[in-house]
Order: sequence, then C-alpha cells, then structure tokens
Amino acid sequence: MSKVNFNRRSFFKLASVAGAGALLAHPKSILAAPQKEEAAVKPATNIADALKYPRNEKSMPGKYPGKVIKVVNEKSVVDNQIQEDVAFQMIEKGLLQLTGESDINKAWKHFVGSDEVIGLKVNPVAGKLLTTSHAVVQSIVKQLEAAGVKRENIVIWDRRLMQLHETGFTSDNYPGVEIAGTEQQDKDGGFYGEDGKLYGEKMIDKEWYYYAEVEGEYDEYTMPYMVNGGKYSYFTKICTQQIDKIINVPILKNAGATTTLCLKNLAYGSVSNTGRLHKQLWSETCAEVCAFPPIRDKVVLNIVDGLRGCYNGGPAANPQFICNYNTIMIGSDAVAIDRIGHDIVVKKRIAEGVQEEDDPKYLHFVELAEELELGVADITKIEIESLIG
Repeated sequence: MSKVNFNRRSFFKLASVAGAGALLAHPKSILAAPQKEEAAVKPATNIADALKYPRNEKSMPGKYPGKVIKVVNEKSVVDNQIQEDVAFQMIEKGLLQLTGESDINKAWKHFVGSDEVIGLKVNPVAGKLLTTSHAVVQSIVKQLEAAGVKRENIVIWDRRLMQLHETGFTSDNYPGVEIAGTEQQDKDGGFYGEDGKLYGEKMIDKEWYYYAEVEGEYDEYTMPYMVNGGKYSYFTKICTQQIDKIINVPILKNAGATTTLCLKNLAYGSVSNTGRLHKQLWSETCAEVCAFPPIRDKVVLNIVDGLRGCYNGGPAANPQFICNYNTIMIGSDAVAIDRIGHDIVVKKRIAEGVQEEDDPKYLHFVELAEELELGVADITKIEIESLIG
C-alpha cells in the first residue's frame, strides 16, 4: 500500500460535508441510523472475554446508578453562542445535586483524586459547528483544577488528533493540558512515520481488543482513519495505559431515530477499525466495547453537553437541524443518561415533524448495556432530577 499524504484541509473539507463517516468507503451505510436486522443471527464477538474480568467499586454504572441530573438554563446560549459562565454554574449545580454535597470541590472528589490522570473524552467529529463546546470543557478543567487536579494530569482526547486541533482543542487554548488522539498526522499531513508505520498504529494496544466476525476492508485513504483492517478493533493506549479515569463529555445529538450520547462516544472513540461495525453491530458495539475494563472500570462521570445539539442529520452537523436544548445532564450512569437523552431527542424530532412516534427498536443498545450491568435502561427505574440552572 502506498503511504498517503492527505492534508488536513482536504480531510476537514470532507468531514464537514458528511461527518466522520465521509472518510469511509461507504459513508451512507456508515452514517445511517441503526436498523433492525433481517438476519436472526448476529456476527459473533468476544464479549465473553470482557465478562471474565471481575468488576470493582469503580466499574460502570459507578457511584450513582440509575440517577440522572438534568439542568436547564435558557440563558446558556445567547445569539448562538454558549455562555461559559452559565455552563460553569450549570455543571456546578448538577454535581452538587448528584453528590448531595454543598461544596463543589468535595463533590468532584467523589470521582477524582488529585494524583490521578483524568481523561476528558470529548466529541469533535462533526467539526466546529457541533463539537463538544469549549464553554463546557473549560468549565470542567477549571473545576477539576480547583478540586486539586493538576493541569498536567488532565488529558483531552478523542480518536482523531486532527479533529481535536481543527475544533480548537489545542495547547494554546488549553495551556498545560495534554491534547491526545489515536489517529494522527504530522505537520505535512502525513500519516506514516519514517519507519513506515502509521502514527495511529503506535497508539493502539494490541493486548486489548474487541473482536467481531465482520471484516474491515479499507482503501488507502481510509486506512489511516481506521488504523487497521480485519476483524479486530484495538483499544487506544490513551485508555489502557495513559489515563486513570475518564470523564465522558458527549453532545446531545441524534443518529437517525436514536441518539449518540455517552455509550457511542465512549465505544466508537476508544477502538480502531470501527467502520466495519456500524452496519451490522452498531448496538452491540456501543454496549459491548464499554464492557471491557479499559472503559468499564475507568468511566466515573458523564457530563452531556446539551446546550447546543441536533435532532436530525446527526451525527454530522447540518446547520438547519442544530438547536438549543439549553441542557446539561450529569451522572455516573451512562446508560441511564442515554435513555433520558433518547427521549429528549425523540420529543424534539416529533415536534419538528421528523418522525411520528418513538420506535422501541432504537433503544436496543441501552437494553444490551443494561444486560451487561453497565447501567439502568428501564425508564421506570431511573431517578431523574430536573433543575433550573
């Protein structure tokens, strides 16, 4: 295979048109919402391997299973600009409510220690129009620092370092904070080092993987964004070796008639070779990847950036479907948050005439996650506390 130099400008021109899936060989199938499969038998995976590892007190769903704090403030977005001071207050208010503490530093210490390396899993894949907002991320960084976490122990990460930089997650905007990605380019737009290996290959941990009986086959332009083909999706070393705990910071947005919030942000952001998984194993991947220890035992908190989100056209950014939800959701239980987030997005889709009614098949991924003891998907068992921020 020839070594591709695919410059950043070309990459992000494609990404802005069709989101992350634009770089894959078959973007329509990749970006499509998960569908109910005709076949009764799903491709086999190695989920049994994940279940061999004993759980611990930090394992998902964390300290507050089945509990979701929803904070709404109509002043959080003014003239399409997210207000950082309001976002800061909303996060603070939600954390205090979740933990029952009266001091925000004590609230943070329910989840992080001063000597731990904390990874903030953001989502920049839809570009500048619909990235995890800097107002939210800067607020989290400031609150972590006030709670005793050193800036050099904070890592903002996602799969593609290029997208992080393009959307403003840079050392200039976050001095002292590490910005990390699995798939990388050099300053000339190349993906390969002098040794002929992909930079991304050096970032995957081949001791940790998600196996599925689905073959990944990619052309030379797509491969750098997948890192490897075949039937193995390897976990990033960011998760397996670099960080001690994960704070998940997804966006409130749709993928067809379902949502891509906590579980999707974690699962598809943490492993390589994901293009093959979207069509046949979307639900399984969202749930099963999160059941492996590098995710399951490190995710301690989810802070959903629902200040600006989308209700249609996701996970890419389509301006006509971007809206102000004016909402922050907080909890240790990613599954419960996804279940509540689903209702928020579907309600908006119905109100806008995009769909007529909810379809329970689009909740399959949270039901699978509940079966894997990652959290609570049963709406009747979720405790949601709504606050005016």
